[in-house]
Amino acid sequence: MKRAELEIEILAWIAQTSWRPDPARFERLALSLFEFQYGACEHYAHLCRSLKRIPATVSRSDEIPPVPTGAFKEFDLRCFAERETVLTFRTSGTTTDHRGRLHLDTLALYEASLLASLRKNYLSDLTGRRATMRFLAPPPEEVPDSSLTHMFETLRRAEGSNQSRFDLREGRLDVEALGAAIDRARRDDLPLVVAGTSFAFVHFLDAVEAGGGGEGWQLPRDSRVMETGGFKGRSREIPRETLRAMIAHRFGLAETRVVNQYGMTELGSQFYDSTLVDPDGPRRKLAPPWTRVRFVDPDSGDDVEEGEVGMIVIHDLANTGSIAAIQTADLGRAILDARGRRIGFDVLGREMGAEARGCSVATDIMLEASGDGSVE
Repeated sequence: MKRAELEIEILAWIAQTSWRPDPARFERLALSLFEFQYGACEHYAHLCRSLKRIPATVSRSDEIPPVPTGAFKEFDLRCFAERETVLTFRTSGTTTDHRGRLHLDTLALYEASLLASLRKNYLSDLTGRRATMRFLAPPPEEVPDSSLTHMFETLRRAEGSNQSRFDLREGRLDVEALGAAIDRARRDDLPLVVAGTSFAFVHFLDAVEAGGGGEGWQLPRDSRVMETGGFKGRSREIPRETLRAMIAHRFGLAETRVVNQYGMTELGSQFYDSTLVDPDGPRRKLAPPWTRVRFVDPDSGDDVEEGEVGMIVIHDLANTGSIAAIQTADLGRAILDARGRRIGFDVLGREMGAEARGCSVATDIMLEASGDGSVE
C-alpha cells in the first residue's frame, strides 16, 4: 500500500469521534506502514535486516522492530527526500546539545492526531466553545522547532479565543499577564484553559508564593490545567503527584481537573490522563486507537505480563513519514479493570541509562549493517 493511501485511511480513523479499539484494523495498517517504512528509510531497513525482521517474515505488529528514541539523535529517520522537509522538531536542550530530530514533510496527519486527542481527553465539553487559553511555554517565533509549542499553537488556532496567549517570553514567565487573564475569566464567568511545561508551573508556583500567595488565582468553574514534560535541570524537581496537588490548590481546582500529558518529540500522537472524561475511575493514560502501547522486558524485548512493569514501546500510526514503532526510555505498566481488561496505562519514570543503551545498540547495528562509520 502506498503512503498516500495509508494516510487517507489513518486520517479517516482519526476523524472518528468514537475511540473503540479495532485490533484487526490496527494490525493491517501497522503491517502496511512497516512495509513502506522499511523500503523508504535505509537506516531503519539496516536495523530490521540485522534483527532478521523484515516485511516478508513479520506477520504481527508486535514483531515490528522499534527504534530507540536516542537513535533520533544519531540518524535522520525520514521516509521522504530531505528537500521535501517542511518542519523539523527537535528534542529539548541547548543549541550545542546533541538533540533528537523528527522531520515532517506534511503536517496534516500530525495535527489531526494531536487535535483529536486534545478534543477527546482535554477539551471534551469545551470543544467548539473557543475558550481562552494561556500557555506557560514560549511562543512559536522563539522556538519554531519545539513540538510542544507547535501543539499549543495548533490548539490555540483551532479552539482558542482571540485572547489566548503564550505567557513565557524571552525566558521570563509573565505572571502579571496570566493573573489579568484569570481576573477577566472570573469576571466573565468563563472557563480558562491553562497548559504548560512542568518546570514552568514550578516557576509560576514559586513566583506566586514569593508574592504572598493569596486567593486571586482561583479559576472559574469548568476550567482545567494540563502540565507536561519534565524538568531537565531548569527548575527544582517535584514529584508529579505533589506538583499536581500544588497546581490544583493554587488554582482552586479539584485534582481531577489537572491532567498530565505524556508525549515526546519523536511521536505524532500524545496520551492524556483520564480524569476529565472519567473522574470517578483510576487516573491513567488513555491511548488513541491508532496507537498501541506495549510494555517489554528491556533485555529480551518480549512483552511482560499484563499489569507488570516494563519498558514502554509505542506504535504510532500517525508517524508515517518517520518510524512508527518507538522504544522509549520510560518504564510503565498497563492499568486493568476488575475483569483484567486493559483500560489505560501508567508512566512510572525513566530507567537510568536506558536511552543511552538502546541508542548505542541501534546505532552500532545501523552503522555496521550500512558499512559506514558516519552518521547524519
